[in-house]
Amino acid sequence: MVRALQMTRGDDGVTVGFVEVAETELGEGEVLLDVAYSSLNYKDGLALRGDRGVARISPLIPGIDVVGTVVESSDERWQRGDEVVLTGAGLGETRNGGYSTRARVPSASLVRVPATLGMRRAAAIGTAGFTAAQAVLALERAGLPDGDIVVTGATGGVGSIAVMLLAASGCQVTAATGHPDDRGYLERLGASELLDRGELQQAGKPLQASRWAGAVDVVGGTTLATLLAQTRYGGAVASCGLVESAELVTTVMPFILRGVSLLGINSVEAPLATRARVWERLARDLDTGLLDSLTTEIALDEVPAYASRILSGDTRGRTVVRVQD
Repeated sequence: MVRALQMTRGDDGVTVGFVEVAETELGEGEVLLDVAYSSLNYKDGLALRGDRGVARISPLIPGIDVVGTVVESSDERWQRGDEVVLTGAGLGETRNGGYSTRARVPSASLVRVPATLGMRRAAAIGTAGFTAAQAVLALERAGLPDGDIVVTGATGGVGSIAVMLLAASGCQVTAATGHPDDRGYLERLGASELLDRGELQQAGKPLQASRWAGAVDVVGGTTLATLLAQTRYGGAVASCGLVESAELVTTVMPFILRGVSLLGINSVEAPLATRARVWERLARDLDTGLLDSLTTEIALDEVPAYASRILSGDTRGRTVVRVQD
């Protein structure tokens, strides 16, 4: 039997608790894993709350990241004992995820854990770090002009790693945050300047003074509209979140008068070639010492309490979930 943290929607509301399930109940997939680590992401908090926009099935074992060792595989690419990582791919949304001692997963999106990182750091990176690296690569492909890059939600998982990667590549990074007391933390990650996120949350003209060469935005809503209005000629904004809102009220002005690009980032359905390229970049450029410094490790039993904290914005950096006792 497999021990798992499960969310169930019922007539009386949402129930979250630990259950014992058979391996046959884990779902479909070519690879069975002993799960070593998962992580805690904003989506996981929503899934544990029973949010139907994330948790598409019920009952559901949340956990959009899984890192572990192969127990058995019908795909010849993987052998017993291989250390692998899977982010997104429906985990914790349309299929059971990483908050269980074993997981059955599709082989098509599996990536070998980079030897320079190891399993715990791969979990610390997780979907958040993967998404951040995707966003940075997308900005680079867009051919950014020189200038400041602004990162919203900079103390969160995606934001923290985006700041690290952009700073490591030589960019001037402005960290937009609602936590001014975290200046030392953000400067240690590589931020050159801090910006009160409130400055981006005020609706304004569709075209404003040029301010940013580019941006990584996890917020959406008015913040994203403001970023587009303030982005310089030829700049780009990578959009990968909707913490503020899924609505985007803007005009074509930034696009046709300044040639601004809006780059959509989807880490869930990234093909294997993209996954390999992103993990290669992370293994090459991410400062593992800094990654360790922004990582908190919790036990699987602690996930429900931490899930409410991540939804209220009361977490910083990355949270690794130790699945095995």
